[in-house]
Amino acid sequence: MEGKRNDHFFFASESVGEGHPDKLCDQISDAILDAALEIDPEAKSGLETATKTGMIVLLGEIRMKDRDKIDLEQIARKVCKEVGFTSEEIGLDCEKCQVIINVPDQSEEIAQAVHIDKEEDIGAGDQGIMFGYACDDDEETLHPLTHLYCNRMCEKMAELRRSGELGWLRPDCKSQITMEYKKEGKDYVPVRVHNVLISTQHDPDVEGLEEAIKEKVIHAVIPEKYLIDTTYFINPSGSFVSGGPEADAGLTGRKIIVDTYGGWAPHGGGAFSGKDASKVDRSAAYYGRYVAKSLVAAGLARRVLIQVSYSIGVAKPLSIHVDSYGTVKEGLDDDDLARIIDENFDFRPSNIIKELDLKRPIFRKTAAYGHFGRTDPDFTWEQPKTLNI
Repeated sequence: MEGKRNDHFFFASESVGEGHPDKLCDQISDAILDAALEIDPEAKSGLETATKTGMIVLLGEIRMKDRDKIDLEQIARKVCKEVGFTSEEIGLDCEKCQVIINVPDQSEEIAQAVHIDKEEDIGAGDQGIMFGYACDDDEETLHPLTHLYCNRMCEKMAELRRSGELGWLRPDCKSQITMEYKKEGKDYVPVRVHNVLISTQHDPDVEGLEEAIKEKVIHAVIPEKYLIDTTYFINPSGSFVSGGPEADAGLTGRKIIVDTYGGWAPHGGGAFSGKDASKVDRSAAYYGRYVAKSLVAAGLARRVLIQVSYSIGVAKPLSIHVDSYGTVKEGLDDDDLARIIDENFDFRPSNIIKELDLKRPIFRKTAAYGHFGRTDPDFTWEQPKTLNI
């Protein structure tokens, strides 16, 4: 980029709002999981949602007691209504849309591999690799600023829409930030926001959209100290009246980078929403974040990546890897971090579920605005552990 210095670089992250079709699907899948857990805390779920014009499709498996007490269709309609899809004009009519359901019980073979007699020996629900990440960009959340601000801008637009302050906003929206970073030793620190991009659905014939979004969303979320020579792109494609499932198909699990770290960390590929905590795609990724954040919060490194791998039906992970990107505290190295992890954390699925209390019906609110970098007390993986060092 013009004016770029050798010790500076630019990095971008994005997010999407609760009315983005993929996020709508994530929320429906997690609302169904929550409903199942309210009835049976031992419920097992692997549920996908798809949507397009006039239609919601529920696919997957649920295993639970009193299955007849859960009304999948009504849950899906309720989420659509709460997100704001109340008419075809907006993008989907929550009352009139078709809801197609194909959700049988979980496979007996999977159940037998995972759910055995000794709780502490519960096997992982599938094979796979998961990552956790934390950094000191933001002292409160220990989350990358580019991603944090993108999530918060989408959340702010929903808040302004619901309150009526910007009542012409509609549910579908996206945000993106490019930030300039400066290398500082082996780490890097945020300098300024190079550009901000927001595309938001809106009512027809809206006046003053750009000014309102800039004042009430961007400047309300991003501290002024970072808005230096910043370029703004607000609805650069022009009119954005048609949105939601009418404009684009949606599917659970297609926003895995939005859900995690905005591109700052690798991703194992497994989505979160619709999966109960026996699925390590979700629970081990939460635990990886918990471990990484605990290390950074303890001042042991400024930036940490955790990788863990599992086999289906096996309780203990096959491998655990830690990388501090060279930011480990003076006098320590990454082997020391690995030792501290081994002495303080237990990656078996049964312990993850117990330590993070993951049998609670708290998952729908994770399905919009990011699973990490949040301050909600129900997000137990965001509360650093006091370490024995």
